Amino acid sequence: MSRIGKMPVAIPAGVTITIDGSNVTVKGPKGELKRTIHGDMKVEQMDDTLVITRPSDKKEHRALHGLTRSLINNMVVGVSAGYEKRLEINGVGYRAAKQGKKLTLNLGYSHPVEMDDPEGIETEVEGNNKIIVRGIDKEKVGEHAANIRKKRQPEPYKGKGIKYANEYIRRKEGKTGK
Repeated sequence: MSRIGKMPVAIPAGVTITIDGSNVTVKGPKGELKRTIHGDMKVEQMDDTLVITRPSDKKEHRALHGLTRSLINNMVVGVSAGYEKRLEINGVGYRAAKQGKKLTLNLGYSHPVEMDDPEGIETEVEGNNKIIVRGIDKEKVGEHAANIRKKRQPEPYKGKGIKYANEYIRRKEGKTGK
């Protein structure tokens, strides 16, 4: 039995879930998310929990069981609490600025890199070297943070670049003179 799939999804106060066949809609104080799940998975609402069941022990159904539960749980957490990713910019002259829905990054290139916030995602700049990406969809928050990081990934010699706040950069030793 799937250890993740068999756990019920707790529904916090203020969150409503609508199950229409294979379409699941989750509404909460922060917004609304919709997702179509695999047709074989059964989602049942019991009081203030959701239970996901699979029809058989086939390999495909076992794989989908935990996945479906995690996706629905991420939707519930997103509309109630939201998600955020923190990024740090390291390097002399590297900085970030925010104007409206546009994030401007100065990363040592000959031109500033400009990025627009995707729909449902907001970015915030603390100081001039910390970026916070917030939203209700865990997938979109992670993807936008990864796209920002991709503009200048941290290098292993001095650690210059954009990294996640909790990321550890393994350092390499530089050249040694003889």
